[in-house]
Amino acid sequence: MLRKIRITLSTVMLLGAMVLFLDFTGTVHAYLGWIAKIQLLPAILALNFGVIAVLAVLTLVFGRIYCSVICPLGILQDIIGWLGRRGKKNRLKYGWSPEKKWLRYTMLGVMAVAVIAGIGSVAALLAPYSAYGRIVQSLFAPVYGWGNNALAYLAERKESYAFYRTDVWLKGLSTLIVAAATLIVLAILAWRNGRTYCNTICPVGTVLSFFSRFAMFRPVIDREKCKNCKLCEHRCKAVCINIAEHKIDYSRCVDCFDCLEECKFGALKYRFAWGKKNPDAGAGNAGSDAGRRAFLVGTALAVGSVTLKAQKDKAAGALAVIDGDEDADDKKVDGGLAPIKEKKRPARKTPIVPPGAKSLKNFSRHCTACQLCVSVCPNGVLRPSTGLMTLMQPESSYERGYCRPECTKCSEVCPSGAIRKITREEKTAIQIGHAVWVKENCLAARGRRCDNCAHHCPAGAITMTEMELDGKTRKVPVVDETRCIGCGACENLCPARPYSGIYVEGYTIHNEI
Repeated sequence: MLRKIRITLSTVMLLGAMVLFLDFTGTVHAYLGWIAKIQLLPAILALNFGVIAVLAVLTLVFGRIYCSVICPLGILQDIIGWLGRRGKKNRLKYGWSPEKKWLRYTMLGVMAVAVIAGIGSVAALLAPYSAYGRIVQSLFAPVYGWGNNALAYLAERKESYAFYRTDVWLKGLSTLIVAAATLIVLAILAWRNGRTYCNTICPVGTVLSFFSRFAMFRPVIDREKCKNCKLCEHRCKAVCINIAEHKIDYSRCVDCFDCLEECKFGALKYRFAWGKKNPDAGAGNAGSDAGRRAFLVGTALAVGSVTLKAQKDKAAGALAVIDGDEDADDKKVDGGLAPIKEKKRPARKTPIVPPGAKSLKNFSRHCTACQLCVSVCPNGVLRPSTGLMTLMQPESSYERGYCRPECTKCSEVCPSGAIRKITREEKTAIQIGHAVWVKENCLAARGRRCDNCAHHCPAGAITMTEMELDGKTRKVPVVDETRCIGCGACENLCPARPYSGIYVEGYTIHNEI
């Protein structure tokens, strides 16, 4: 019964988390957004102490239920492992393996250092929820989009508009490669050895293991009933049951309850065992001094990293602009009936991060690169970064759209606090960057009649002003940086190709008008 309940709940959580990344209508998050916010690492980075406390208590009471029911990456591994056990030959293929403490604590230390130092790319690689998000957004979402477009095409043939087409495009090659590599590694590990990733690499699993050692309810072996058949040991995906010594390593047990179902003699029971020094003579029991030391060290490490990370960044940022004549010979502009070339991204010296991020440093320290904001951005503005220190963390670029002042989707879905929730009114007063005019690319500077940037600027920060250029008077755009909010409307709607005649340079620290 316990296993069936676990499978039902985990299926709901897995599908719910998947829908969050597949939904391009922006409606699902109002109902299922809480699934992202109850993930442990995003809750720690967001300093959501309520969620952290609930998950800690949940683990202290029931063990690592989180890993089997709440974490979508853990559930995905269970599915792969289940597929790998199909057939009589592979059904009971696991076996006891001692805990690899050196690897577990090393990976936890690497994660803590990365969070403290603001090395977002390292933290993003190790975060389990983020890994799942990248897999779904980069690998599954395109397939889902193509399927939707096929249905839309068929519906149009029947004069039905129950479906509508959506753009399917590669948002980040590096993120796609990382997502594919992650899925392949996880699939191999889970297919062959079950929960190897969770109990050797995953920092969330290691943190929870400090609490699960002291869980009130645990699987307990009854020595008198046990026949040493090893069925439970060979079924344990966490390889934490040593039936020869009647030991269970509770730091690695993920409470999947597979062992309870496998035992034919009633020797395994999930029961109240809190305060009992040695309920099963198991490794990792609550009474061991090693368990207490690990708990204290892990708790201190987690609390220390959160405390240091929570300090506000006060470094002032300097503004930088790019030269407007880069590759000037390759720059062409289109007019009339000429074929339209795709826009190219300018070489920004300062990246642009969404309103609500406060600053580049604050954003990089909190963001886990889960790609949730990228998947819900309706304007095609957010995409994964290719920078080494911020690899896969989202940044804004305006080739496909601009950051509309009325849209606050990214701030509504961010689970880690990297983008604080803001209202539409607050967004119109946040300056994430400023527009920079590039004379060499501007059509107006060449004597053509164009005022797109000034006409479409929602902040009224651009005016067409007469200026003496090459001995001729031209009306060209002039930017009022005190009013510009960096939304990118001017850059996106500029007709110059492939580089816009005006682009946005980011701010290291966001300002408020």
